[in-house]
Amino acid sequence: MGVPAIEAEDLRKVFGDVVAVDGISFSVEEGELFGLLGPNGAGKTTTINILTTLIRPTSGSARVWGYDVRTETSKVRSVIGLVPQDLTVDDELTGIENLRLMASLYHVPKDVAERRIEEVLELVDLKEAARRRVETYSGGMRKRLELAAALIHRPKVLFLDEPTLGLDVQTRAHIWDYIRRLVREEQLTVLMTTHYMEEADANCDRVAVIDRGKIMAIGSPRELKAAHGSDVIELEVQGNGIDLHSLVNGVGGVLDLRVEGSRAVLKVSRGEEVLPELVGRLIGGGAIVRRIEMRRPTLDEVFISLTGRSIREEHGSWEEVFRQRLNIRRVRG
Repeated sequence: MGVPAIEAEDLRKVFGDVVAVDGISFSVEEGELFGLLGPNGAGKTTTINILTTLIRPTSGSARVWGYDVRTETSKVRSVIGLVPQDLTVDDELTGIENLRLMASLYHVPKDVAERRIEEVLELVDLKEAARRRVETYSGGMRKRLELAAALIHRPKVLFLDEPTLGLDVQTRAHIWDYIRRLVREEQLTVLMTTHYMEEADANCDRVAVIDRGKIMAIGSPRELKAAHGSDVIELEVQGNGIDLHSLVNGVGGVLDLRVEGSRAVLKVSRGEEVLPELVGRLIGGGAIVRRIEMRRPTLDEVFISLTGRSIREEHGSWEEVFRQRLNIRRVRG
């Protein structure tokens, strides 16, 4: 196996009294789609800003495509593309003018740039809107233009910071279609951040769960759910005098049980093995099963298992997040 496309070792970043990234280590292989998952304030964007040379780490080291982010910033920037959270395309320019500007900044020869502009416009489905001013674009169209701009110089590594934040479900699905196509056809390495766990579950090869600046776990979505999640079985029965709690409580593999009248919710390990025994006990006890369903654990449940709270519960209150960001801005200033 060759050198990783991205590698970070004991990476740390402190803004005043705020520890944004707290000694994280991970690597990303070439052609991998890797996700950093966590709530607002977890350290995801700061990590991307370090890896893309926008800020320097307080300590630790990181390399992108073999180049040191501290000492070889120009080389790092030549091999990466970045789609930030905040839109950076120029509203006063047309879509194609924005792409020409980006190509010139990366010193792409004019004849090559025109060919690539056609390619990326086709990729993100913006050919018809290319000569319109960006101020007329919808939010989804602007995000797709950002993606096109990040690809104009054929980067080796693409960084996506909350690429679908604020977009509607249909546009989010289209963005992911483009990203998966890039990884598949271009062997592009992608590091993305998100707090949409379902997106990471469906699209990432591996993910790192990050909270309060620390990495809590790394693995494929399947591995993390197997290690930290549990299957959930929900059921409803009918039958006079049925003691549902007693019937269900003796089933092996039950990790947690909640019974309310004729309904029960069980957290179990290996639900496919528990289910036959459970149904057998219910029928043997005289219960008529009206409804029973099993669902697999989600990455959000993994996050709860690792941190004790849901990823939807932001890093403290919004007021706390705002104060931390304000403090960071003051330190930077």
